[in-house]
Amino acid sequence: MRKFLLLLALGGVLIARAQKIPDPRPFAKVITAEELKRHLYIVASADFEGRETAMEGQRKAAAYIENDFKSLGLLPGNGDGYQLYYPVFQDSLTGAGLQINGQAFTLNQDFFVSVVTNYEATLTGSEVVFAGYGISDSTRDDYKGLNVRGRIVLVLGGLPPGMPQPTGRRARGMLFAKQDAAQKNGAAAVLILQADPPAALTAVKGSTSISEYKRGNYPSNFYITEKIARAIVGSDFDAIKSGAPQPKVYMANVKMEVRKNTLGLHSSDVLGFLPGTDLKDQIVVLSAHYDHLGKKNGDIYYGADDDGSGTVSILELAAAFVKAKAAGKGPRRSILFLANSGEEEGLWGSQYYTDHPTYPLDHTTVDLNIDMIGRIDPNRKQGDSTNYVYVVGSDKLSTDLKPISEGNNKKYSRLELDYKFDDPNDPDRIYYRSDHFNFARKGVPIIFYFDGIHADYHRPTDTPDKINYDILEKRARFVFFTAWEMADRDDMVKRDIALPPMSR
Repeated sequence: MRKFLLLLALGGVLIARAQKIPDPRPFAKVITAEELKRHLYIVASADFEGRETAMEGQRKAAAYIENDFKSLGLLPGNGDGYQLYYPVFQDSLTGAGLQINGQAFTLNQDFFVSVVTNYEATLTGSEVVFAGYGISDSTRDDYKGLNVRGRIVLVLGGLPPGMPQPTGRRARGMLFAKQDAAQKNGAAAVLILQADPPAALTAVKGSTSISEYKRGNYPSNFYITEKIARAIVGSDFDAIKSGAPQPKVYMANVKMEVRKNTLGLHSSDVLGFLPGTDLKDQIVVLSAHYDHLGKKNGDIYYGADDDGSGTVSILELAAAFVKAKAAGKGPRRSILFLANSGEEEGLWGSQYYTDHPTYPLDHTTVDLNIDMIGRIDPNRKQGDSTNYVYVVGSDKLSTDLKPISEGNNKKYSRLELDYKFDDPNDPDRIYYRSDHFNFARKGVPIIFYFDGIHADYHRPTDTPDKINYDILEKRARFVFFTAWEMADRDDMVKRDIALPPMSR
């Protein structure tokens, strides 16, 4: 009998422990389509001018988010302030030159210059090392056996035959990857042969901005056309373009010159903090980027879905957790509501935060990142298009993530969880393209919520009238349910899966 009573008592402890996490559903009701819509018509309004990083519209958006955090009673997440500022340089190209064996070529016709990754400098050399496609990663190393330290390198654009050729934003990422590889191998400069005209360079030529802390020692880099490549390699040009290029050193006198003006600016992330209870030294981060593309040629890029939808979801998640705390059901762990800027420029804000965290990353249990959850993917042909969300990264870094996510979905939301973008061969490399990536590279487990690429992506037509507010509500509530368990469970999320390759 005594043994039976002991077992019964233990059973009671286990039952009580299983019921320890309060019911989140009463507080999830704070997150409504009406409130999401109210916020979004402000954040994605003409008054905010497309929220371009380091511009007036971004500062207005930051002020709006800060005021909302204050009105909710969140504490400043950056010491005594809500904004975490980081320096930005606006670089304007004033001139560039390229000569091969004394022949001068024409800027923006024969060659193109990225002001983002070039210093003001003049460089000369008498040799050019051809390094194939300039790839140096876990799958291929075109620099193997080559000595390029302090020398000029010529590489082919794109990827080798048989591999899907990058387009759009992925093409831009590939250009930067080639620069990274040249830098890693010690090259002084890299010439990247592109198609004529190189459409992928529209985002990197002319004037742009770059955050100061990201200014690495990139080699000088020009994007060149066939005309210049032939001036260097002569009759070998057809051979190196044949699909099986061989490394070789070419004798050529090269002079590269870049001139630019630089204006010092700044941008900021906005941080609201909700203290926890008995586990308050551990942090759950809920993040979204509030910047977008600004104005171009008189058109405002409103960015309602990208990522106004994530931004307003963060505001509503904060409101729900604040109400729970007021009702005595507040989270055990502290929650950092993190609105990043600079995402569209290269994940600047999240990189700055993870390089200069206000709360230790080893005490950060998870980052749940929201970037575009207000629309429907026209390319998704299976299932219910009004009841899904792409869940990215839940199978990486921690074996806890996916079961928690799926368990909460089964219990509360019943969305179709689509793992399409977890495919290692995803040609869009979505896992590497939003702010969660900077937490992942530091070892913090992440989940990224996403709705897919639609026809208005990165266009002025991404406006708040095209948002499906009912599905936005349902997706935001799903993030809330997941965050609720992350904040109240006994243990931090395990970090028991090796990091995936970190190259963007």
